[in-house]
Amino acid sequence: MNFLQGQVSNDTRQLEQGRSLFAAYSTPQGRVLALMHLIPHSGGIVALLPCELVSPTMEALRKYVLRSKVKIEDAGQTLRIAGTRNMSALKRAGVAAPTLNTGYVEHDGIGVAAVNRDPERYWVLGTTEALAERGLADDLPQAQAVEFERDWRLADIRAGLPQIYLSTRETFVAQMLNLDLLDGISFSKGCYTGQEIIARTQHLGRIKRRLYRLQLPPGEWRIGQPLRLADGRSGRLVEVVRSGDAFEALAVLTAAASTAAVDGNAGDDESAAGASTAAVELPLPYEL
Repeated sequence: MNFLQGQVSNDTRQLEQGRSLFAAYSTPQGRVLALMHLIPHSGGIVALLPCELVSPTMEALRKYVLRSKVKIEDAGQTLRIAGTRNMSALKRAGVAAPTLNTGYVEHDGIGVAAVNRDPERYWVLGTTEALAERGLADDLPQAQAVEFERDWRLADIRAGLPQIYLSTRETFVAQMLNLDLLDGISFSKGCYTGQEIIARTQHLGRIKRRLYRLQLPPGEWRIGQPLRLADGRSGRLVEVVRSGDAFEALAVLTAAASTAAVDGNAGDDESAAGASTAAVELPLPYEL
């Protein structure tokens, strides 16, 4: 708990109150290395993040362990992670959903965490044995299933919840991903890695780029790809998933065309984007 308090953007003391947290793990320069959903499981704090980031994130965190009595390991070897939109299977197994005030409950080693700002989705985690004892081993879609992953990522896009992958690692500061609007940053917890840059960005009001939700036309789209909109704004794709014949996406864009050469490497985004994209901006479920 104390170790993570000095590493991530949110106040990990809330984990002691049975709350799940959304947080960024950043470089000393404030660039986001990973976004984590932190869950206070009885077996230890579980950080949910893309599989491709597990190894580099553990390696980066271990550099700060020093004399801390903490063990960092890949929980994928011992815990199964699933997701669900309804609680019928859990109710049949006698497992209740967390309330909006707690965000996390646990029953005999089976943890249920509400997805940040999305009360209709839950993460479920536990050992294979614990899930089997409750009759849940075959009732919940696994996070590695292709259809589940696609639908879950699309739901994240519609909830305005960003994710970081290898292709976008160390590209954005937390506020560019709207973490200050998603309860992903504590500005009162004290020092942590990257805190100086994140705090300065907030207090000086220099948030020149934000996360937007877009509909993109058919084409070859990839995470991290630069793009330029018809209105002159430029940036990079953070998440993109096919939806029907088109695509839905989250992208970090300059707040206005005139800021393209002001904020960090936004000018590089614009020069690399080529022709403008016929994108349609879609509403987010929160105010920018």
